[in-house]
Amino acid sequence: MEKVKPKKHLGQHFLKDLSIAEKIAKAVTGHQGVKKVLEIGPGMGVLTDFLLVENWDLYLVDIDKESIAYLQQKYPEMGDRIIDGDYLKEDFGSVMGEKYAVAGNFPYNISSQIFFKVLEEKNQVTEVVCMLQKEVAERIASPKGNKDYGILSVLLQAYYDIEYLFTVPPGVFNPPPKVNSGVIRLRRNQVEKLDCDEKLFFRTVKQGFSTRRKTLRNALKSMGLSEELKADPILDKRAEQLGVEDFIYLTHKIKSSWNQ
Repeated sequence: MEKVKPKKHLGQHFLKDLSIAEKIAKAVTGHQGVKKVLEIGPGMGVLTDFLLVENWDLYLVDIDKESIAYLQQKYPEMGDRIIDGDYLKEDFGSVMGEKYAVAGNFPYNISSQIFFKVLEEKNQVTEVVCMLQKEVAERIASPKGNKDYGILSVLLQAYYDIEYLFTVPPGVFNPPPKVNSGVIRLRRNQVEKLDCDEKLFFRTVKQGFSTRRKTLRNALKSMGLSEELKADPILDKRAEQLGVEDFIYLTHKIKSSWNQ
């Protein structure tokens, strides 16, 4: 079988270090008893081989036609569990039919979009183990008060317990990226629904970080805050100083200020 060439426009950097692939595969725990695992962007199946050793009910999705053809030859027994498609556009909740875990070496250029999609399917995605740009991995796992802390940190930490597992140097990829990579694990927490208007929570978090150097009083100006709310000391803070519970409190306050 001819090797698949990594494509720049797809943000592909193929992992070639087997020990790292094995480490990532072993980090998938089957949280909440799931057996199904969806690997996003398997490339030539370096991680896939180790996920198969772990005996998951494995599905693969790739947007790269060349990869799909290669994987179909390499794993003929997987049949229609090799999916030629775009994770960002397909309804994988329906494809998987039940709760599932996500694994993969995520393309750098769409890793944030993948996580927003995971949030949409948070009631089915119980676990994510992935490698992505170190900076993004650190941001997602970062606690409040840290300069790396941002929109994805808050939104994902609302529904997942997150661990930064280890750092991966550029030399283990073909082609080597210009930066380090990081591997993180997200496991779904007990929160079925936030104790507030979730749509407004998402909007408040995004708006709060839109001008991260300003206080929330300035950042949230466009949300039509009441005079009473403007006097709340929480608005003296910047978005990066607020944890999930603080944003839930703020969402309640904004909603009730509109209803006055």
